[in-house]
Amino acid sequence: MLQDILIPLIVVGLAELGDKTQLSTLLLASKTEKHIHLFLGTILAFLIVDGIAILAGEWITHIAPGGLIKMLSGAVFILFGLLTLIFRNQRKETKSRYYFGNPFYSGFILIFVSEWGDKTQIATGLFATKYNGLMVLTGAIIALSLLSIIAIYSGKFISDKVNRETLAKIAGISFILMGVAFFLF
Repeated sequence: MLQDILIPLIVVGLAELGDKTQLSTLLLASKTEKHIHLFLGTILAFLIVDGIAILAGEWITHIAPGGLIKMLSGAVFILFGLLTLIFRNQRKETKSRYYFGNPFYSGFILIFVSEWGDKTQIATGLFATKYNGLMVLTGAIIALSLLSIIAIYSGKFISDKVNRETLAKIAGISFILMGVAFFLF
């Protein structure tokens, strides 16, 4: 039973380390002071997406066409990038104003859309075919929570040290490049 938690925890943790979702969370964290809201939004998205993967087991890739998922994910990343670049010159107001109303929704939507068909979502679905699904979900969510906390506080640290306009340009361009990567790869 312990391996049902530990194996997904280790594999998902290593696979997500430095992944697009962690970079996205870091970039979003650099634009807000409401880090708890951002954390809760991202974790809820991970819980839903990975929960569905576990329920679906190895059939997750047949739920929706992979090409459609990639295009939708790419479009969301490009939208976030463009909004970041458009609003980069707004000072203090921008830090509390968010693309979808607040950091909870921004984190939720970005993670929810981008995680469909991701390697860790597929891995959790496959783990559920061998191990107890609830334990797999527990291990995956622990790993994703720890990585999200690291990403959020790294984003907070970076936002305190780097010029806001420079940070906004880097974030906007990064989001756009990640979106384009969805269309190309």
